[in-house]
Amino acid sequence: MKGDRKTRHGLMFLSLLVVSTISVQGQGARGELRIEVHDPQGVGLACTAELVSGGNQLRRNFEIAHDGRYLAQDLPFGIYRLSLKAEGFAPWAAVLEIRSEVPTQISATLGLASVSTQVEVTDSMTLVDPNSTGTKYTIGPQTLAENVSPQPGRDLSDLVNDLPGWLYEANGVLHPRGSQYDVQYVVNGVPLTENRSPAYAPLIEADDVASMRVLTANYPAEYGRKLGGVIELTKERDLPSGLHGTIDVQGGSFWTAGGSGSVSYVHTRDHLSLSGDGFHTDRYLDPPVLENFTNLGNIGGFSASYERDFSDRDRLRTSVTRDLARFLVPNYLVQQAAGQRQSIQNAETSGQISFQHLISPDLLLNLDGNMRDASAELFSNLSSTPVIVSQDRGYREGYVGGDLAGHHSRQDWKAGVNGIFNPVHEELEYTISDPTQFEPGTQLRFKFSDRRWDVEPSAYVQDQIHLGDWNVSAGLRFDHYAFVVRESAWSPRVGVSRYVRSLNLLIHASYDRVFDTPALENLLLASSPAVDSLNPVVMRLPIRPARANYYEVGVTTAVLGKLRIDANVFRRDFRNYSDDDLLLDTGVSFPIAFAQSRIIGEELRLEVPRWWRFSGYLSFANQSGIGQGPITGGLFLGSDAGNRLTDRSKFAVSQDQRNTARMRLRVQAPHRLWLATGGEYGSGLPADLSNPDLRVLLAQYGAAILDRVDFEHGRVRQNLSLDAAVGAELYHKEQRSVSLQLQAANLNNRLNVINFASLFSGTAVAPPRSLSAQFRMTF
Repeated sequence: MKGDRKTRHGLMFLSLLVVSTISVQGQGARGELRIEVHDPQGVGLACTAELVSGGNQLRRNFEIAHDGRYLAQDLPFGIYRLSLKAEGFAPWAAVLEIRSEVPTQISATLGLASVSTQVEVTDSMTLVDPNSTGTKYTIGPQTLAENVSPQPGRDLSDLVNDLPGWLYEANGVLHPRGSQYDVQYVVNGVPLTENRSPAYAPLIEADDVASMRVLTANYPAEYGRKLGGVIELTKERDLPSGLHGTIDVQGGSFWTAGGSGSVSYVHTRDHLSLSGDGFHTDRYLDPPVLENFTNLGNIGGFSASYERDFSDRDRLRTSVTRDLARFLVPNYLVQQAAGQRQSIQNAETSGQISFQHLISPDLLLNLDGNMRDASAELFSNLSSTPVIVSQDRGYREGYVGGDLAGHHSRQDWKAGVNGIFNPVHEELEYTISDPTQFEPGTQLRFKFSDRRWDVEPSAYVQDQIHLGDWNVSAGLRFDHYAFVVRESAWSPRVGVSRYVRSLNLLIHASYDRVFDTPALENLLLASSPAVDSLNPVVMRLPIRPARANYYEVGVTTAVLGKLRIDANVFRRDFRNYSDDDLLLDTGVSFPIAFAQSRIIGEELRLEVPRWWRFSGYLSFANQSGIGQGPITGGLFLGSDAGNRLTDRSKFAVSQDQRNTARMRLRVQAPHRLWLATGGEYGSGLPADLSNPDLRVLLAQYGAAILDRVDFEHGRVRQNLSLDAAVGAELYHKEQRSVSLQLQAANLNNRLNVINFASLFSGTAVAPPRSLSAQFRMTF
C-alpha cells in the first residue's frame, strides 16, 4: 500500500509538472544550421550555397543574402557537405555534422579567387553517419515529389512500404516488423498514435511534407506508446523571401482526380503559409472482389501556419489544420446483390502553438501545445446484410509537455515530460438483418454508448555520447496508462556502435524496452459489460498494454563512394501481443491480445543516392512471426469462446510474410527528363482458412479470387507488381518551374490479393494496371 501511495503521488506530481509547462516537446532527431559568410575583411557576403547529405537523401540549393547569414532548419541528424560560391571569390566547401537539436553555428570566410586553396570535399563523405547507433531511413524531397500513388492519399505510406521490414495489409494499413497497428506518426514534433490508415483517419498528403525519417529500432526515449515503427514528417520551413507557391493537378485510373495548392509569404522574420487539397476516386479502399463495388471516396482539407522569429534566440510557431474524408465501404458479391450501402466519414481538426528559446549556445528549450478533435461516423442503409450498423465515435486529444536539449563536449542529451489528456466517446447501434449467418441466441438488436477519459503522462531522459570511433546512446522512459486499465512501466533503451574509418563501416547494436498501449479504436465497446448480452456465451477480458523487448544488430557501409549498404538482424519478443477482431459482421474492429509472440528477421537495403545519371535502391526482408495463445485480452462471442482461455497453440501472425523484395532504378536523362522503373514481390500473407466452406467463399468472392489462395498451406499466393514512371521539367527559371509526370502501376496487370478473410473488409485486392499523372507549377 505504501508503494502504491508513492506511485500515485509521483504520478500526480508528474501530471502537475506536465500541465504547468502548457507545452509539448518538439520530438524528432533534427537540428538546424546557422551559416555566416564573410569576405577576407569580415564583411557579410552574398553567395550561392549547396547542402548535401547522401545518407539523408537531402540536397538543398539556396541563396545567401548580402548580410551573409542563412538559417537551414529541420535537418535530420547526420553528415553534410556545405559548398559556397561567390563571384570573384574562391569556392569554399566543408563537411560538418548535425547531431543535436541545439543549433550548429558555422562561419566561413571566402578567400579571393587569385589565392584559392584546393580542398577536396565530396558527397561520398556523407553516406555513412559515424555517430549513429542504429539504422534510420530518410526519404528526401526528390523521392517525395516523384511518387504519385494510384490511390489518393497513399503517397507517403507507399514510400514507407518500400522500406525493408514494412508491409501493407488491407486498406493501406502499415505493419512494421510484424507489429499490429503500432505505427506512430510524428508531424512537426507532435506524435499521432492512433491508426492513420485510410479507413480510420483523414490522410496526410505528401505535398505538405519536405522530408521523412523512418525508425524501427534504437528508439530515443522521447518516443513511446506506439513503437512498432516511427515515421517522422517535417513540413517545409526553409522558404525563400517573398511570395511563393505550388499548384498540383492530378488524375488517373478509377476516375481519380484532384489537386492541391500552397502559398507562402516570407518577410524578414515572419513566415506565413496556406495550403489546401481535394481528391475524388472510385477506388478509395482495397475491395474484396474484382468488381470494385461501392468504393467511392472524397477527401479534402486545408492548413495554415505562421512563424515568427523574435530574435536569434526566440521563435514562435502556430498552425491549424482541418481534414475530412467521406467514402463508401466496398461490398462483397452478395452484399452488392442485396443493395447494401455503407458509408464512413472521418473528420479531424487540430491546432498547435509552439515556442523555442535558445537559453545558451549549448542549451535549447522547446515548449509546444496541441489540441486535436477527431470523429468517425459509420452509416448503413436498410438493405445492408447481414447487419445494419451505425456508429459515432471520436475524441478530443490534448497533448502537452516540454523538453530541454543540450550539447556538452562529447554529449548530446535531452530530458522532458509530456502527457495525453483525451476524452473519448463511442456510440454504436446494430440490427441483424440475416439471423441465419449467426449462432442461435445472438442478440438481434443492440445499442451502446459510453465515454471515458484517457490520461497518459510520461517522462524521459536520453543521452548520446561520442568517444572517438565509439558511440553510446542511452535513455530511460516512464509511462503511465489510465484508460480502461491502469498500468505503469519503466522502459530502458541503449545502443552502441563502432565506426571503422579504414572501411567506412559502422557496426551497431541496440536494445529497446517497449510499453505499447492498446489501440484506441472501439476499446470502450470491447471493454464494456453491456456486450455481455450479445450472445449466450461471452468472454470479455481487459486489454492491457503490450510489453516487448526489441533487439537489433546491423552494419552500414559505403562502397566506392556511391553505394550505401544497410544490413540488419532483429528479434522482437512480446507479452500481450496486440491484434484485432471483428464485432460479428459489422465491420467494426476492436483490439485483442495474445499471450506472447516472437518476430525475427533479416533486412537488407542497397541504395545509390547518386551515381552519374543513376540512382535507385534494392530492399529485401526475410521475416517470421509466430504468436501463441491463450487469449489474454479482448471480446469473444460464441460456443468456442471459452476454449480460447486454454488454447496455447502457436500460429503465424497475420503480418507473417516470409519474403519481401522491392526495387527502383531512376535515370536522369538529358533535357530535364527522367525515367524510372520498379517492382515489388511478396511471398504471401497467412489466410484465415479454418474449416472453409468453399461454396460460401465462392459466392462471396468469386472464382478468380479463390484461385489466388493456397488453401493447402493457408496462405495467399505470391504477389508481383512492376511499375514505371517518366517525368520532365518543362520550364525552370529562378523560383518558377513547370513539370509533368506520368506513373504506371502493376504494368503486368497481375491479380494480387493482399490478404484473404482479413478482419476489416474480408479480402483485399490490390489495384490492377493503372495510370496516374501529375502536373505541377511553382512560383
